[in-house]
This record gives sequence, structure tokens and C-alpha cells, in this order.
Amino acid sequence: MPQLTLEKIAEITNGKHSGDSNQFIEFIETDSRNLYNGDRNIFIAIRGPRHDGHAYIPELIERGIKNFLVERVESIGKLKRKINLVQVENSIDALQQLASWYRTNLKMPVIAITGSNGKTVVKEWLAQCLSHYGVSSRSPKSYNSQIGVPLSVWTIDPNADWAIIEAGISMPDEMERLRKIIVPDFGIFTNLGPAHQENFTSLEEKIREKLKLFSHARTLYYCRDHELVHRMIQEEKLLCSRIFWSVKHKESFLFIKNIRKNDEFTVIDIQSEKKRGTLSIPFTDNASIENSLHIVCFMLHQHFSIEQIGNALNQLKPVAMRLEQIAGLKNSTIINDSYNSDLYSLRIALDYLAMQKKHIKHALILSDIKQSGKPAEELYSEVVKLTQSFKLDRFVAIGREISSYSNLPENALRFESTESFLQELPQIDLSEHAILIKGAREFGFERIVSALSEKKHTTLLEINLNNLIYNLNYFRGSLSSSTRIMVMVKALSYGSGGYEIANLLQHQKVDYLGVAFTDEGVELRNAGITIPVMVMAPSNESYDKIVEYNLEPEIYSFSGLYAFSKILSHSQLPEYPVQIKLDTGMHRLGFMPDEIQTLADELLQLKNIRVKAIFSHLAVSDNPDEDEFTLQQIKLFTEMYNFLVQKIGYKPIRHILNSAGIERFPQAHFDMVRLGIGLHGISAKNKQLKTVSTLKTCISQIKRISATETIGYNRRGVLVRDSEIAIIPIGYADGLDRKLGNGNGHVIIENRKVPFVGDICMDLSMIDVTDVHAKEGDEVIVFGEQNPIEELAQKVGTIPYEILTNVSSRVKRIYINE
Repeated sequence: MPQLTLEKIAEITNGKHSGDSNQFIEFIETDSRNLYNGDRNIFIAIRGPRHDGHAYIPELIERGIKNFLVERVESIGKLKRKINLVQVENSIDALQQLASWYRTNLKMPVIAITGSNGKTVVKEWLAQCLSHYGVSSRSPKSYNSQIGVPLSVWTIDPNADWAIIEAGISMPDEMERLRKIIVPDFGIFTNLGPAHQENFTSLEEKIREKLKLFSHARTLYYCRDHELVHRMIQEEKLLCSRIFWSVKHKESFLFIKNIRKNDEFTVIDIQSEKKRGTLSIPFTDNASIENSLHIVCFMLHQHFSIEQIGNALNQLKPVAMRLEQIAGLKNSTIINDSYNSDLYSLRIALDYLAMQKKHIKHALILSDIKQSGKPAEELYSEVVKLTQSFKLDRFVAIGREISSYSNLPENALRFESTESFLQELPQIDLSEHAILIKGAREFGFERIVSALSEKKHTTLLEINLNNLIYNLNYFRGSLSSSTRIMVMVKALSYGSGGYEIANLLQHQKVDYLGVAFTDEGVELRNAGITIPVMVMAPSNESYDKIVEYNLEPEIYSFSGLYAFSKILSHSQLPEYPVQIKLDTGMHRLGFMPDEIQTLADELLQLKNIRVKAIFSHLAVSDNPDEDEFTLQQIKLFTEMYNFLVQKIGYKPIRHILNSAGIERFPQAHFDMVRLGIGLHGISAKNKQLKTVSTLKTCISQIKRISATETIGYNRRGVLVRDSEIAIIPIGYADGLDRKLGNGNGHVIIENRKVPFVGDICMDLSMIDVTDVHAKEGDEVIVFGEQNPIEELAQKVGTIPYEILTNVSSRVKRIYINE
């Protein structure tokens, strides 16, 4: 990112500046929620149809923000003297001018991606593939709009080998503005679909508008089999070369000879000029195949070898969506996707529904699809055709258009409105279902979500699966391709939810899951988890369940070894996999060094046991002061492992590192690592990890209390002034530590710290909101990104593990997936 003085920013944007003209600016932000104190930040106040960024300036000044780019200054008033200011005619124009200026100073090739669907996936996957052979810088999330694109360009690493930017439009005449910001060297056109069609008179007009992005590019890559796209690319007077791939036309630069799908991956035979080869991708859906072939076409034309491309494709990781997964009534699971409604996102959501292995029965609740640009008969014919490829036990159609469509499935339930559905809901059996709720905003499907949700408790733990995936991939990025990952999901994945997290990790293709007790592993198997699961503290009495559910036990003692072998002899199972635990200094479970000779002898005798892995546990991997002890543990583990391997005659998997160890001791990554609390973004040292869990509640009531009064049990809440006291529905029965009471801890309301008053009660707590403009119903953050759990743990003298795992099961978990 560039570093510009305020004076230079004013020059680029034709603005007027005041304050410290020599103040350097590095970071641009347009969302006040993401901005905190920092001298090198500048907030650009943008006026939109629903929100005006200028309204948040006084609050931001209170938070310590000093630099602003604005259109008008009247809302700032007397606070103007405290800040550095650039005033412009139009903030969006200014943002785009800044990005255009920066783009002219970038030297690496820039790849622009557009189309109706798949832009974000192609961008993310292309970045993943190119990162194996250089540094690629890409636009964050789905930043592809008139605001998102300039923000994306501003974040490009000037030292990167490639920059990848996606661009989207919803109106005519938007793309030319984006082209002048991106100035792409290469372009990828993904495909054509109905998204945002309502503002275009025809598909031809929309294609023509999108192609403006590539009018001055060097090369454009696309699929020849999209006939309308191909025809219009040929007709348009583009200056760029056109390189395409096809499954139908042999004259294409990249010809797809054959596609073979297996259970978990797809094999593709390709031919390009004189090159022939076979590639494999770890996905089987058609959209993923198409998206990956855009990347293959690009990389082949950029002179990457088939071997290089194959290596990169094999390591592709899924790109997350935005969905909420919530526990529902009568042992159901709700997948809430009531934020948008179009055919492509419906397909994605149905794919996600199909992933839910916990429930055999699946249901879809679908509203009218708005602004598709298609006649209703054609649109809902496509909807029915799409849903037929998924086995739906219930189809609920809500809305005048979809409910009146004559060719819905015979078992479909039809309702003209959300209200009429809610009236009939008690008579509709959705027990034991995974329920996808997919609707346009105007239908208010949040009422359906509320009616079907298991817990009405307003306190909830929100788990951001996107951040969890980010953290997983962060750790993956530090490992060699041959090093496996075991993710610990014991104690309900540190309180975040056992099956829900395990299901995501299975989809993310981790190698192993780790649980503490046999019952946890059994629950995962019953919920459809099929990947290997290690049980770390199995009792001898649970060994029959271990075998029945194909779990791998940790064997840490001779009594356990003999007992498990005896169970296997009854089952007559040959060479059952086990994991041997060695004690290298932690002195919990495990075989001691002086027991290794006997252990080796016994393993040679017990023919029904096969050692799948040998591992140990570090005691102080996160403490640099104890590194000598940690290195001694690693040395001892290596010696004990080598001795056992020499005796038993084969090499089991080795693993010793936990989350902190992965980061600090790369020389000991060995064959596998165990990722635990780091997956949840908790690390005393690493600030690059993202927060996964946010515990939040809301204000139930606010009271004005005199300074002469006291608050709560034992009258421990003593006031020093007349105060406004808010009551929030969270207490120690929800996992809130009582030590936080009486001002020792605080919550966050509107980015402000608010202290607890009085003792923490079982179900309720009191907070002092005198200094904030709070009202009943306002959101309250107990811990999360704004109130780090590490700080909370420090206040009560414990560790983040305990805070997370203490969150009560009565607190509703909501899973966010973008």
C-alpha cells in the first residue's frame, strides 16, 4: 500500500486540505465499524442511498481518528479544529482517483476477472495457484463494486508478482470507470448468468458492458462453449488477443478431451497445442470444474507446465459462502440464507445443504426470486429443474409467483406470504430435517428462522466460519504439502460446536480430527463425519465403541494396550490402527522412556494392532523462556520414535506440535501437526489470526438509579453518581465468570467500554451505561474482535480455553459462512 501525505491526497483528488498537510496516510477505510485509532488511517465519508458516512465522523473523532476525506463539513462543526481534513466534491470520485493514481505506479501484471458468476472463486483459486510460483496480491472478499474495486487496488502489494482484481456491475456505464482504475493487462470472463439483469435491456447489453473492462487489455481468457459470449467477443472491437477453452471445439487453445468424476475429485484430460496431460481437482461439482478450467487456460498460456498446474490444482481449498447455520427445533438444523435470492446462489446453498450429513431428510423453504430479468414461467422451470438434482423431502414455496407455478413438485407446500406459512407452521413436520431457508429480503424470512430456532435465549455465540477457514489456511501455509493436519474438536470444538465445526473441517479436507473421549467420536460418526478421528483419552470400557465406530484410540499404557488387543481378538480384526502416546516431559499420559523396549516387544507380539501414529505433547511450546526444555522434548521424542521404528519395522506418522508449536518450531512439523486453539484465532503472539467466536447479547432494560442506591446481590454494586444501569440476559449459568463483576470486567456497546456493576447473577448481569447513548435492545459484545478473549481471561486469572469452553450449551450458536 502507498504512503501519501495529506497534501498529496488533496492534489490527486483536487481537494482542499486543512490541518497537518504532512501527515502520512497508508490505510483507507469507508466503513466506520472497521476503523479504530491510528494516525495513518483516513476515513472517506461516502453518501449512499441508506447511510451517510458524514454522520459517523463525530463518533470517529472520539475514537481517536484524525484524518478524514469528506464532501461537506457542516456536520463536523467545532470538531474540525481537532482533525486533518481533505474536502472534495464527490467522495467516490476521490476514492477512485486515489486508486487510479496508485495503479499507475504498479509494475506487476494485473489480471481482471468479471462475469455473472464465479468471479470470487476464480479470483481466490487463481491466487492460490499462482502463490505456489510467486507472490499474488488479490482483492479482498467480494470487493468488486465502484467502492470495492478502488479499495482492492489500494491494497495491492507493490512487490507482488501478480495482482488479481474482480469487477462487478449492476448498471450500464459502470464498467468503464472500473477499467480506468484497474487497467488490466489480462482478463478472465467467467460466464453469463441472470444476476443484476433487471437493469439491462438484454443479455447482449450486459455482455457488451462487461467487455469494456478488457478493451485495452493484452489477452482475454474465456470458455468457447458459452456461445453468446463467444459471438459478442468476436464482434466487439477489442484490442486484446482472445484465448479460449472448450469441451466441444477441438480448435480451442485448450481442449477438454474427457472429464471423469469420482467420489471426492475430478480427473480432466486436456490437450493444448502439442501438449497433452491429465489434471485432477479436489471437487466434483460442475461450477468448480468450470472455474478451475479458466485457471488452467490462463496458466497454460502463461507458460506454466502441466505438472506445475496439476500440483497447484491438487491443493485448491474451498472458498467460503455467507450462510448461517443454527440449531432448530425438534433436532433440526437451520441453514439461513435469507439475504439474497437468485439461481446461482440457490445452487450454492443447495450444495451446502447437501453437505449436511447429520440429517437424512432435507427441506427447502424458498421465496419468489426477484429481479431475475426472466419471465416467471421460465424462471421457476429452472428452479424446479435445479432442485430435482437434490433429494428434497420438503419443498415449501412462499410468494405469489412461485406458489402459483403449476409444475412444482407434487409434494410442494404453497403459500402466498410468509404470514400464511407461519400460521400453518405448527402442522408442518420439519423434525429431524436440515432446512435451507432461502429468500429475498422483502419476505422477512428472519421470522421463519426465529420460529424454527431451538433456543430463544437472546444471548448467542456467533462463530465466523470464514475466519476459521482463514486461520486454518494460515497454518496450512506454514506447512509443507506432505505434512498432515489434525484439528482438535474436543469439548465441542472449544465450545464452538462439535459437529458443525467438524463438518466444515471435513469439507475443508483436513486429514484427522481429534476428540478427548469416545462418546465425542461416536457423535461425530453418527452425524456423518467419515474422516479419521483420534480419541485422546479413551477408557478401557469404551474400546468396543472405538472399534464399532472406526475410531483410532490413543494408547498410553500397557493396561490399555492389552485391553484393546483383547477387544480386537473378540472382533477378529487384523491390524487395527492405534496411536501411541509417548511421555517426553509433560508427565500426563504416555509411555515413559524406560518403557520403550518393552513397548516395542509387545507391539511385535500383538499382531492385531497396527501403529498408525506415534506422538507426544509439548508442555511449554508457547513460552520462549522454556525453549531449551521444548527442544529437549523434541529431541527425546525423535530418539524414542526412531527406536520404535527400528524395532517394529515400519514408519508410523509422527506428530508432536500443537498450535503454538506449529508457529515456533517448524523443524518439528514432522508428518502431522495438531491444530487446536489457534484455529479459533487465539494466540498470545500472532496478530495475523482472525477472531472466530463472538459472545453477544442485548439490553433487556435500562433504569435510572440514584447515587444513594446499590445494585444486585449483597449490595456490592455501590454507585458514586446518579447512573443509568442496563440489565443484560447473561450470567454465570451462561459461562460468564463471576470475577468480572463489580467493575473488574467490561462489555462493548457501540465501540465503547461499559463496566459491570454489582455481582454477576445466574441469568442476568448489570452494566453502567451512563456514559453511552444506549437503549433497550442494543447489541452488547461480551467478547470478540472488539473485546479480545485474551484480555477477558487475564482479568479473571485464567486462560482463553476456559472462557471458550465455559460458554453454556443453552447459549445459541450461530455459524456465519460467506
